[in-house]
Amino acid sequence: MSFRAAPRNLITDVAGLKIGNAQDARLKSGVTAVLCDEPAVAGVQVLGGAPGTRETDLLEPHNLVETVNAITLSGGSAFGLDAASGVQAALREKGIGFNAFGHIVPIVPAAILFDLANGGDKDWGRYPPYRELGYEAAQNAGLDFTLGTIGAGTGATTAGLKGGLGSASTVLANGITVGALAAVNGVGSATVGTSRNFWAAAQEIGTEFGGLGLPHPLPPESQDIVLKHRRNGPVENTTIAVIATDAVLTKAAAKRLAIAAHDGFARAIWPSHTPFDGDLVFALATGKSGIAPDPIAAIELYAAAGATMARAIARGVHAATPAEGDLLPVWSARM
Repeated sequence: MSFRAAPRNLITDVAGLKIGNAQDARLKSGVTAVLCDEPAVAGVQVLGGAPGTRETDLLEPHNLVETVNAITLSGGSAFGLDAASGVQAALREKGIGFNAFGHIVPIVPAAILFDLANGGDKDWGRYPPYRELGYEAAQNAGLDFTLGTIGAGTGATTAGLKGGLGSASTVLANGITVGALAAVNGVGSATVGTSRNFWAAAQEIGTEFGGLGLPHPLPPESQDIVLKHRRNGPVENTTIAVIATDAVLTKAAAKRLAIAAHDGFARAIWPSHTPFDGDLVFALATGKSGIAPDPIAAIELYAAAGATMARAIARGVHAATPAEGDLLPVWSARM
């Protein structure tokens, strides 16, 4: 089983998806919108202990609606759930959504991460800005986008380093493409101890996040559990992500894809899935390849989901850039 990155090495290598970002540098927060060209089969899996979500119950396999029009990832903690309303408004203006007795209702599940205590100015007055940021993100949607300090990753942090928005893609031997998108804001660390080496090194393709591999031997401090905000006790954090494929999947299989992608969290952030994280993965299946994987091919698909997610997480931290008022350094500054 061998994997290779698709041409962009972004989630948009999965046919049928576009990504839009909007952010506010003073706020140190932002929004990422994943737009589906056509309604996509969707699922979700939450494994963190402190999630913040919208429309996730809808995605359970036994519930009515099979497909979604978009996914929204946002900073802002619970305030950021407003971002989905902005994405929904942008889609409704275009007549995109579920037809409910003649009324168009865009289906836009969402998840948020906690970036309030990151040095940004959160004195926004009566209403938070996330609805408008969501609308802007949807309007900005396209195939190409940058990584790092952008969109939902703008104010993200990890233990000891800024986080960011990361993405990666994989093409399987049978022609199926898998793509991952992650806003990396975990309570744990993406790097081994105080080194520049990423925990996800075993999954790296080429030098997409530095090409450093794992340190050998592992440094003694690699056994220490490093947590963000540890001095004052952990607070809400969360890595929120989307795993996507152009394979033909049922709603139940999409949920299984989301479950498998969580393996990438465990490979890329240590520790992950803590009570203080709201770790969540949405899954999207556009079906554009026309390939419905048999049980053996499905195993390769799920393996690729975990590996691709791990790479996306590392790339988000690797690409973060410094900004005025930051409380943590970026990876590129670590010597």
